[in-house]
Amino acid sequence: MKLRHHIGGLEGLLEPLTLDRRVFAEEWERRIFGVHVAMMGLSGHLGSSVPAYAIADVPTTFRDMWTWAHLRARAEAMDPFDYFKFRYYEKWLNGIAAFPVDEGYLREDELASRTTELRGQAARPPGARLGVAGGTVAIDEQIMAYLRNGDSPRRDVAHPKFAVGQLVRIANLPAGAHTRLPGYLRGRSGTVAQVLEGDYAYF
Repeated sequence: MKLRHHIGGLEGLLEPLTLDRRVFAEEWERRIFGVHVAMMGLSGHLGSSVPAYAIADVPTTFRDMWTWAHLRARAEAMDPFDYFKFRYYEKWLNGIAAFPVDEGYLREDELASRTTELRGQAARPPGARLGVAGGTVAIDEQIMAYLRNGDSPRRDVAHPKFAVGQLVRIANLPAGAHTRLPGYLRGRSGTVAQVLEGDYAYF
């Protein structure tokens, strides 16, 4: 992931970039957003977040960690040309889609069977819910609390390794996971201009 977060001047793309600024261009994109937010609202790391959530008491079978970094890392695992070609929420869909199978929540045959079943049904009216067994009120309350209160990656006071005015060089590490470091900055030198207060978790 050395280039995708800074594509200015990048040559050889298959087609012009889509600059549609609508939040949701298709109805299905709202659902993908909802799935992602629900996963974040039930993520295991929230038990130590600020504000703290009693996530261990929520009657959900979702016991994994899911953050923005997890979504982005999975989306960025796409073929690079597909990444540039697909719309924003298509990338989200790719980032989420394999997770329930990879983590054992669903088998591929169960997913295929359910897909076939849903395709054979008439479209549900807006706001209609899929039936979920037991505990939905507590799960809904946790997700709503997450939407209202959010999560903070700040975990401690600052423990800076470098001081203002110090000359530093940016590492050129293998990009095996998600990073927001633009490719053109790798290996470059610069001077520290500001040290931000706080230590922040990188999930």
